[in-house]
Amino acid sequence: MSSLSSLPDFDPRAAPLVGVDDHLPAVPPAAQSPDALRRRFAAPPPWNPEIVRERKFVERKPAHAAVLLPIVLRERPTVLLTERTDHLSTHKGQVAFPGGRSDPEDRDAAATALREAHEEVGLESSRVEVLGSLPIYVTGSSFIVTPVVGLVQPGFALQPNPHEVADVFEVPLAFLLDPAHHERHAFEWQGLRREWFAMPYQDGDRQRYIWGATAAMLRNFYRFMAA
Repeated sequence: MSSLSSLPDFDPRAAPLVGVDDHLPAVPPAAQSPDALRRRFAAPPPWNPEIVRERKFVERKPAHAAVLLPIVLRERPTVLLTERTDHLSTHKGQVAFPGGRSDPEDRDAAATALREAHEEVGLESSRVEVLGSLPIYVTGSSFIVTPVVGLVQPGFALQPNPHEVADVFEVPLAFLLDPAHHERHAFEWQGLRREWFAMPYQDGDRQRYIWGATAAMLRNFYRFMAA
């Protein structure tokens, strides 16, 4: 089996819209400050992730991985995201967090996330204050992913790896933590119903279509922040 994104005629933007979660409260701006984020991770509230596993779409040996959910400390915080190149073997062309497969030398998930962020986009680990991790998320491509949340000091100069990264951009944290921007989509494929979140963001004259695993992990981050 192959992923939905590998189907020649599949466009996630055209998939049926099931609903928008504008009935849920947005995370207030005060809770998005650096100190508030530090306090939240230092003393997490009781909560449960909403999505922890995708329906498998490839048969491969599971592999551990980690991604960095990088919150850039601008006047209004943003989240740094990448667009993957079209020639990668999995999730090609999709919006993603910096991250990748764990190496045996990595002491933990944070080390993997920081190393991969440096290799992919040139983000120096000295600029990242790791706050903690969100629950593991298992992708349909059999990656067991630990999302690592970190605060990033601005003023960095990025050097994206052209083999892996087609583009780097930032989305306001407030946009991502407002469920009014969380769309639910569904699609029938090979006799199975597949559902996912999408968070389309209009970046000037370009739409950044955040969906799939990245949107799911952001949804879990929203649940953590809103608990």
